[in-house]
Amino acid sequence: MVHDPSIAVVAMHGWAGDARCWRPWIEATAESGWRWECGERGYGEQAPFDPAWPSEQGPDTHLVVIAHSLGLHLVAPDVLRQARSVVLLASFGTFVPPGRAGRRARAALDGMADKLGSEAEAKAMLQNFFTNVATPQSPNLLPTGPMEGKLRLERLRADLEILARCEGLPRDFPHNTDVLVVEAGEDRIVDPMAQSMLREALPQADIIRLEGSGHALLGAPLVPKVVAWVQSTRCRETRNAVQ
Repeated sequence: MVHDPSIAVVAMHGWAGDARCWRPWIEATAESGWRWECGERGYGEQAPFDPAWPSEQGPDTHLVVIAHSLGLHLVAPDVLRQARSVVLLASFGTFVPPGRAGRRARAALDGMADKLGSEAEAKAMLQNFFTNVATPQSPNLLPTGPMEGKLRLERLRADLEILARCEGLPRDFPHNTDVLVVEAGEDRIVDPMAQSMLREALPQADIIRLEGSGHALLGAPLVPKVVAWVQSTRCRETRNAVQ
């Protein structure tokens, strides 16, 4: 693995997750010197944290946003705007697609919102949600998340509303940058039409489709693939700057 401490990453988890999901990524890039700022929405007992780019960075620092699912829509606009590479993991621009698929998604979101009135109902709903997130793998393979302690229902509800309102890419998305879209072949959360709409919105993107993986992208050699892609875009950027 190439040692390149000039790579800085802002990472954002998706709805009902937390920042601890990035631990394997941080460990995998530790020898390379990558610097990580991991956003935390505070759905459970983890304190909320808004990530930002390093205050000390050189002109050649490669700024990378890595977001899972809703995470793309939770990154601060000024952070997203400055990214030189963007990695979208099982993500979307529009979550509720048009037509019948959209009606199903809207009904599911309404049902989930109804369960956020009490801790007991919310945890039962989230247990089912995480099963769908992990499928076809076991939910026991998911990283530790907010379910281990007391839930902050108001935060879950607020971001579920953001999810329902996602119509297209964020306004500050850097369209002239390198983009990697990683699709889950057996995603039970993001509708195939929403996946297709994201590809259409980002015709310049590199696409990796992981067949046999669900929304959580478990059981696939995901981290090495993404690390290799970031390093390749970093090398191309360096060559272009020299030329």
